[in-house]
Amino acid sequence: MNLYVLGSGGWGMALAMLLHGNGHQVTMWTFFEEERALLERERGNEKLLPGVKLPEGIRITCDMSGAAKADMVVLAVPSFAVASTAAQLAQILPPQTVVVNVGKGLDSKNGYCRFSETIERALGGRNAVVALTGPTHAEEVARGIPTAILAASKSQEAAEFVQDMFMSPLFRVYTSSDIVGAELGGAFKNIIALGAGIADGMGLGDNSKAAFMTRGLTEIARLGVALGARQDTFAGLSGVGDLIVTCCSMHSRNRRAGILIGKGMDVQQAMKEVGAVVEGYYATEAGYHLAQQAGVSMPITEGMYKVLYEGASAKEAIVQLMTRAKKHESEDVWLSR
Repeated sequence: MNLYVLGSGGWGMALAMLLHGNGHQVTMWTFFEEERALLERERGNEKLLPGVKLPEGIRITCDMSGAAKADMVVLAVPSFAVASTAAQLAQILPPQTVVVNVGKGLDSKNGYCRFSETIERALGGRNAVVALTGPTHAEEVARGIPTAILAASKSQEAAEFVQDMFMSPLFRVYTSSDIVGAELGGAFKNIIALGAGIADGMGLGDNSKAAFMTRGLTEIARLGVALGARQDTFAGLSGVGDLIVTCCSMHSRNRRAGILIGKGMDVQQAMKEVGAVVEGYYATEAGYHLAQQAGVSMPITEGMYKVLYEGASAKEAIVQLMTRAKKHESEDVWLSR
């Protein structure tokens, strides 16, 4: 198969290597000529994936036009670039091409919608869109560490096609029809991971972090079900699975930024120190407003918004969370449909 991977970050590189290893013809696209030249010359990026080299068979380009002949296009660009990249694709992509998005976030410029909605809108609904999401670090996928992930789509045929393209003895792909839940789980876990990092930076301990993660998943599920997702999705790979891997690993940029903030560093300086896009920062702004629009209570997301965007201290936010009105644990959690 002829496959295009749009994005040359760590995740784009890892997926390009995986697809190439599965025997496909792979082209990796980057917007920046200097980045293309670096990857062509070094066959890797020591900053993003130390010690990992791209196989010679992977073609690297700044020309997106070749995607018009691809059987599948993978969007592995930062969240802020999803809409603009999809708009470029709309000019060249035939309707039979399956589009896969691996970005985890929300589109704050187009009504705080999910990325699949943004992509579908840009492409006029002509192409099947699949969200590939779950507990995955690019650093580990690139090194062939066994990984499981979810391919979610409204189209069963498209989800199964993506499953076939990516499946390998080291990369197990499950399918799901609940793209709403899969995308919301992937976006909101970044918010929780950033907060879990803050807890780590403050030295709060395992009790606090476990409570934060558990109640964070609860409110993600609450919003998801209100927006049409299935409750069981949040107990799977794109829910609790992604939450665990992002909150507990130093591979996570969100967690690393949170640790710096928890130790007293300014929010903007912490993100600069991490040196790459901290998706949880942007997801917090979008997620907060999406919850407001939906009329769903998300106290942890609201607390994170106050810390990141309104200058509240993390200690103040924790006190507010801990002193909220008493509740039953299962109250308004796993809502029935």
